Amino acid sequence: MQIIGIIGIHTEIGKTISSTVIVEALQCDYWKPIQAGALENSDTITVKSLISNPISVVHPEAFRLKQAMSPHAAAQRENIEIKLDNLKLPNHKNNLVLETAGGLLSPINPTQTNLDLILHFQIPVLLVSKSYLGSINHTMLTIKVLEQNNIIVKGILFNGKKNTESENFILQNSKLKCFGYIEEIEVNQAMISSQANRLKEELKKIF
Repeated sequence: MQIIGIIGIHTEIGKTISSTVIVEALQCDYWKPIQAGALENSDTITVKSLISNPISVVHPEAFRLKQAMSPHAAAQRENIEIKLDNLKLPNHKNNLVLETAGGLLSPINPTQTNLDLILHFQIPVLLVSKSYLGSINHTMLTIKVLEQNNIIVKGILFNGKKNTESENFILQNSKLKCFGYIEEIEVNQAMISSQANRLKEELKKIF
């Protein structure tokens, strides 16, 4: 079974919605190893509530931290040590979507970041980008760091308000494949199903 890491260019740019659409479209499993804050309405709970296919398994987090802050800081406040050496993949019998907490260089402990997490599992990634002032810079910098670390970048998935000029610049200069665009509309189970059906054929190429 294959694994894809879902990496965002920044926080709050649509990793969870993108992950949910992929899970629904491909009927694969979902896992977010680290959740910091919003434990009663976590990303894992969100994904589980929005998918409707009977095959996908949503695996529980390895670390559930109370504070809504960088995982390294949240863990320190609870005297929890996040060690990558001890972090194991869930027992999955299906392709797996792995969502990180925060951007690529967001720290998960005092010395390691999500980049180290991706390297630890030796998996390719899909980059989620969203248009805002500065997003071109954030996207291109993230791509550069991934490539410098020899991580396979399968491509980019855009979401939010469409910005053709920004998207064209990113795609032309990164040479990465675009897996589609998730529309900025009300998020519910029907929306996820609709977006999954619309993007299904392209998303099949991730695995």
